[in-house]
Amino acid sequence: MDNRAEVREFLTSRRDRITPEQVGLPAGSNRRVKGLRRTEVAVLAGVSVEYYTKLERGQISGASPEVLDALAKALRLDDAERAHLFDLAQAASPVGRPPKRRAAKSWSPSQGLQWALDGFTAGPAFVRNGRMDLLAVNPLARAFYAELYDMPGQVPNIARHAFLDERAHAFYPDWDGFADITVAILRTEAARDPHNKELHDLIGELSTRSDEFRRRWGRHDVRHHGSGFKSFRHPVVGEMTLAYEGMDMEAEHGLTFTVYTAEPGSKSEEAMRLLASWAASEHLGAQESLDSPHEADRA
Repeated sequence: MDNRAEVREFLTSRRDRITPEQVGLPAGSNRRVKGLRRTEVAVLAGVSVEYYTKLERGQISGASPEVLDALAKALRLDDAERAHLFDLAQAASPVGRPPKRRAAKSWSPSQGLQWALDGFTAGPAFVRNGRMDLLAVNPLARAFYAELYDMPGQVPNIARHAFLDERAHAFYPDWDGFADITVAILRTEAARDPHNKELHDLIGELSTRSDEFRRRWGRHDVRHHGSGFKSFRHPVVGEMTLAYEGMDMEAEHGLTFTVYTAEPGSKSEEAMRLLASWAASEHLGAQESLDSPHEADRA
């Protein structure tokens, strides 16, 4: 991706959303911009208009942490947006390029990690990368995301399912909200890992094939996604609301370990138990189909 264009569009979009009144400046009667003027941002950040104009044109390489921090405060960036600005500056630097991350197809969980996943039986547990590929799962996650595994020829991917599979609109009752979050996660990762060809290939695919994705991508929204609640409508067991916790994996930079759990005693917990029963029966049926040819050979 064009880093200068990314910087320019991000800073412009953040400047456009702030009104003079929000930062204690007079609005005036003859404004030609939706939000703040460049001169106003420069004053708030304590830099010259010429220097801020240079930054907004994408020439962010070499900007000091102090300048970036002042800019984040002037534009009222939240924590995720501030981190995104720093990621864009790092990506523009000719030195300090982050190490290349392994492709999804070349990574497999260690035996201990798979044991940890399988040992979590209260709900789905999985490892994903910033591209939102499912790289390792426990049996409940495999049953929970069954639709993702129906998309042949690809690593199971949450974003591709959300935008290219019509069933996703039923799976996520608040599809619009989930779509916003998904794009914000990918936008965040694109700045954090700017040389990841697989990631940019996915973004290109989704931009080409989905108007909904392309419209959201143009907003330049970013997000830190650690914990909260989500609602789902599973095709087998119905609706459930689950708490989720995502944890960065220290041993595998760029990967996230996520677990979903239901409130004890709730209908969602009952639905999760039904899902576990269904997953066990599906596994047993698959195992029996694998065993039956051997039974015929022995007959």
